[in-house]
Amino acid sequence: MLQKLRNNKEGFTLIELMIVIAIIGILAAIAVPNFIAYRNKAFCSQAESDANNVAADIADYFAIPTHTDIATADVTFNPNQNTFTIVGPADPNVAITITVTDVSGRCPVDYTNANTINLQGDGWTTVAGGSIYQKVLAQ
Repeated sequence: MLQKLRNNKEGFTLIELMIVIAIIGILAAIAVPNFIAYRNKAFCSQAESDANNVAADIADYFAIPTHTDIATADVTFNPNQNTFTIVGPADPNVAITITVTDVSGRCPVDYTNANTINLQGDGWTTVAGGSIYQKVLAQ
């Protein structure tokens, strides 16, 4: 019985196992950086989503006829992580600027540089403390 087990040639050789481990290592070396990049871009998307939610809340606020001016405290939307401010002229019918700060600091610089502030006033700026997304509501 013991002699029969010693002559068993089934199984994997050490070389075969090393090749499989090397292939898994190569795949991991490719996949992990891409996963990290996608995760970091999600922080950018969260800030943009927060700005859109604040804009929707402002639209709801001005749906009431007696509301003619707005401040940051008037917005009921409360983001989970990011902070926001609302800046507007004396007449909110002209334009309202919403700025959302990426508190995590993980929004990639190449993403913010590729999406800088456009002619409408929407886009990213990079400051010493991190990245800020700006959205302008204009009439």
